[in-house]
Amino acid sequence: MTQQEMLEIAVKALDSKKAEDIQVIKIGDLSIIADYFVIADGTSSTQTRALADEVEFKLGEAGEKPRQVQGNNGSNWIILDYSDIVVHVFSKDMREFYNLERLWRDGEQVDISKWVRD
Repeated sequence: MTQQEMLEIAVKALDSKKAEDIQVIKIGDLSIIADYFVIADGTSSTQTRALADEVEFKLGEAGEKPRQVQGNNGSNWIILDYSDIVVHVFSKDMREFYNLERLWRDGEQVDISKWVRD
């Protein structure tokens, strides 16, 4: 499966569960951590868990399993590590606090408009 296919599945999974402010940042030229960060937030810890679960489920259906998952049911930040793609699902407060978009502002914003509902 290509990175673009994985990104599309992850973004659509987040969108299907009403994630807020979904962003994809290409960071591969800046770091060896990953090629892409997918960032989204939920309105509660329950929704945050549901968002992460949906991404893991949909990518699992496509044959992709995370190398590592960090965060738990009560977590305000859940990380799904798929090697080249790392999905960050935050509570709104945690997202504002860590502000990964600012930290990785030199990365390239990926247009996801074709994968999300208006």
